Amino acid sequence: MSKVTISAYQVMEKFPDEEAARVYLEQKRWGGNPACPKCQSTDRQYKQRRGGKEGYYLCHHCKKVYTVRTGTIFERSHVPLHKWMLALYLVVTDRKGISSLNLSKVVGVSQPTAWFMLQRIRFACEDDNGGNKFVLEGIVEADEAYLGGKESNKHESKRLHPRGGAGGKATVFGLRQRNGNVIAQVVPDNNGKTLKAAVRAAVRPGSTLCTDEHPSYQGMPEYHHRTVNHSAKQYVYDNAHTNGIESVWAVLKRAFNGIYHCFSRKHMQLYLNEVCFRLNSGSVKVRTLDRIDSLLKMCVGKRMTRASLVA
Repeated sequence: MSKVTISAYQVMEKFPDEEAARVYLEQKRWGGNPACPKCQSTDRQYKQRRGGKEGYYLCHHCKKVYTVRTGTIFERSHVPLHKWMLALYLVVTDRKGISSLNLSKVVGVSQPTAWFMLQRIRFACEDDNGGNKFVLEGIVEADEAYLGGKESNKHESKRLHPRGGAGGKATVFGLRQRNGNVIAQVVPDNNGKTLKAAVRAAVRPGSTLCTDEHPSYQGMPEYHHRTVNHSAKQYVYDNAHTNGIESVWAVLKRAFNGIYHCFSRKHMQLYLNEVCFRLNSGSVKVRTLDRIDSLLKMCVGKRMTRASLVA
């Protein structure tokens, strides 16, 4: 077995039950010194046992009872923690993602529960993508992609008859630092105002910006703008290309077509979060357990309810 990767069987051996997963999560979150999620105090945190189960703590200062789940995406979930750990493993190791139907079979939960678990995990991945956490610099590639069904497959009454490459699909904009991190987001359109604002929010001035010939990228003097003319079959010109960000779209579209088959515009950003995490902190160059640990860190401080997800 590779020293970098581990098998699903090894994960199940490491986390055979709820108790083993709870102890592991407590160590990763608190390092043996429990902290109250409400008042952040680490002083006089008393262990409690409720319903015959360990893992409860009482804060002496604010009187709050909490567990390692409190203040994380696992809060209020009835799914055992060792099943959550297996789900995290599958998310970070499946290159194109895992469907909720497949996860339900592997983990042993219903399909709606598996879908909700995956959406919570994707919400946790937002630190790698949402809010443009990473400031890109150096050589940065920018490109847009379009996701959605073909107009020719729709009923005539539902066809939009759009003009241009978007074809009535959702527009996704991405940036990738050469040999670095990826940022992707759903944008309302592909006009110049929208794309320029997204570039300026994430790319440090003075960087080299590589794009195709799309006119929306013109007019940003704060960057060294270099273009390749795809319509003229030009894909690389003197180290200027967009092959890096287009490889991200290749993975995304293979997941869209082959794994999920469809995801709505409402939830599209969550799927982008997952793809970006897998290319950034979840890179296959990193040890599998380290990838899981980095995702666990992102799970803290976030809470997603079903009501907020489906509202």
